[in-house]
Amino acid sequence: MEGLLVIDKPGELTSHDVVARVRHILHEGRIGHTGTLDPFATGVLVLLLGKATRLAQFLSGEDKEYDAVIRLGYSTDTGDRTGTRIDGPKSIPLGNWNEQEIETALANLRGWIDQVPPMYSAKKREGKKLYELARRGEEVDREPVRVCIHEFTAIKPDGQLIKDNLDGTFDFRAHVVCSSGTYVRTLAEDFGKRLSVGAHLAELRRTRVGEFSVEKAVTLDDLKTSFAEEALGEVLMTPGAALSKLPFVHLNAREVRNVRHGREVKVEGSGWTDGENVKMCDEHEQLIAIGQYDAAAQLLHPRVVLG
Repeated sequence: MEGLLVIDKPGELTSHDVVARVRHILHEGRIGHTGTLDPFATGVLVLLLGKATRLAQFLSGEDKEYDAVIRLGYSTDTGDRTGTRIDGPKSIPLGNWNEQEIETALANLRGWIDQVPPMYSAKKREGKKLYELARRGEEVDREPVRVCIHEFTAIKPDGQLIKDNLDGTFDFRAHVVCSSGTYVRTLAEDFGKRLSVGAHLAELRRTRVGEFSVEKAVTLDDLKTSFAEEALGEVLMTPGAALSKLPFVHLNAREVRNVRHGREVKVEGSGWTDGENVKMCDEHEQLIAIGQYDAAAQLLHPRVVLG
């Protein structure tokens, strides 16, 4: 069993929990994911099965898309609703932001920005994950990370820009498209700072990872049903389909044998750029390997061999 699954992760499960449940449903031990989702978050979680786990390096850097609810009024120590409330100074009247002020705050956070990873994250410092230090009450300096916010726009349910929760907090719904490595929690906090108010992430749903949208995703219950009805082929994508954006080359039988032994293949007049990743497929469209193109020698060097 090998290929790619797009799971619609439910809330309150960790990404590791989802992997464990899929292993149990499919009786398949070799399963990995291409990027974690916080436990409270829902949406697209891309899983790789069997030999396809070797393809994670080609999928983990994809852009991501989210729908988020940013709660304005106070911040938390985790940057999301699961954390401990931190009240800031009540120096301004809340809820009086106009559309121009909101748009200015959003615009300031679009494009390439530097983000400081939150303490409650899996980033490592001297071999230890930051959240492990945070749980011990420690806070350390973190190096800013350069990320790109392609889109950061308001979602207006029923035309409403800001929802008054009638408890001193206000909800702002946002659509985010960003580069891999972006912390939407940090984006929510920084948005609040530009409005001079504490803020945190109240809801988060990932709607896309690369080319895999939530419309292609299946729930864990759906997966269980598909497996029981021997219809797994309807939801399990082949390794080749998982990398549909990459250029490809067809190999003859001799070349397939060579690639399986790690030998390069001569390719002339391809037009590929030096160092470009290329799918190497047999005559039946089965993905044999991912090769890296050497433009000077016009050779494809097998980088990851699957079959």
